[in-house]
Amino acid sequence: MSKKKHIETEAIRTQLNRSEYLEHSVPLYLTSSFVFEDAEDMRASFTEEKERNIYSRFTNPNTSEFVDKICKMEGAEAGYAFATGMAAVFSTFAALLNSGDHIVSARSVFGSTHSLFTKFLPKWNIKTSYFDVNKPETIEGLITPATKILYAESPTNPAVDIIDLDLLNNIAKKHDLILVIDNCFATPYIQQPIKHGAHLVIHSATKLIDGQGRVLGGVTVGQADLIREIYLFSRNTGPALSPFNAWVLSKSLETLPVRVEKHCENAVKVAEFLEKHPKINWVKYPFLKSHPQYEVAKKQMKLGGNIVAFEVKGGIDAGRKFLNAIKMCSLSANLGDTRTIVTHPASTTHSSLAEEDRLAVNITDGLVRTSVGLEHVDDIIADLEQALG
Repeated sequence: MSKKKHIETEAIRTQLNRSEYLEHSVPLYLTSSFVFEDAEDMRASFTEEKERNIYSRFTNPNTSEFVDKICKMEGAEAGYAFATGMAAVFSTFAALLNSGDHIVSARSVFGSTHSLFTKFLPKWNIKTSYFDVNKPETIEGLITPATKILYAESPTNPAVDIIDLDLLNNIAKKHDLILVIDNCFATPYIQQPIKHGAHLVIHSATKLIDGQGRVLGGVTVGQADLIREIYLFSRNTGPALSPFNAWVLSKSLETLPVRVEKHCENAVKVAEFLEKHPKINWVKYPFLKSHPQYEVAKKQMKLGGNIVAFEVKGGIDAGRKFLNAIKMCSLSANLGDTRTIVTHPASTTHSSLAEEDRLAVNITDGLVRTSVGLEHVDDIIADLEQALG
């Protein structure tokens, strides 16, 4: 039996079989469909007696390679790739839930996921109950006979809270729930939720997996029987990842470990700088000892990630002034880029929420989310320092 390879090696050496041209880098398969040898080959392919590519809405060599890499890095049995991260989130829930089912979710979820839970799934009589990530003892009280999925992000967006994945696993086992974890902020390099009992793991590949702000993509990996349901739903509804984006993302995975290492090295230094700044009330970064869930983060994460959340003194006005004073860093809604990005959720992405709803997910008036990039850390800190000044 061959020895299991390290995650860095799997990210580089998991490839499609070479064609007759013996290429070193995997080619692009920009085709909508695939041909058959004869009528019997076509029949057997459509009945799935043969495992092969039929149509790129179903599978494509490039998307298959990308999914295979993520599966090996996450320790998953199977997966399916999507056009966006939100396509992955929606398709996962739509495939596995029926009318009358119930979700128990962390309240701190991505804004579009919150909209899915509160505006769209209720159309099909699928309801969601939220728990506070800082009060996990309340989770079991929300579970009903109709509950089917337990869902969370860790670290959370944008407040960078941490949820104990082992605790969620114990609850899911006890109540026979499907545990679904959004692992976007951590990436497979930093954290593998399946090792902690997750049945399914979701990524917005648009973020650190791409890492350069070029393409959109999403992926769900995990238990094979659940992925089968997601595949059948997606094969018929059409949210598939394009071959070109899959090729880009698969190549991006080759550098994910080295990129994430540097992101995290920079992020720690940025967090330590901010923690000492007189105009900052508090800083939240998983590998700062001041983080409320520091011990949990150290237990389940290899590194702290590239997201630093902090509160500027002075509330919403101070947050706006800080953004307006930024010179080098980017003002963008994206994250996980080579470029450092800052956002002020209370005046932008979460401005439509009432104050009490924002505070319920730890989005204070002065909260700033920083996606620390790969520039020289001294230049990142200098820009933040002058903006605070």
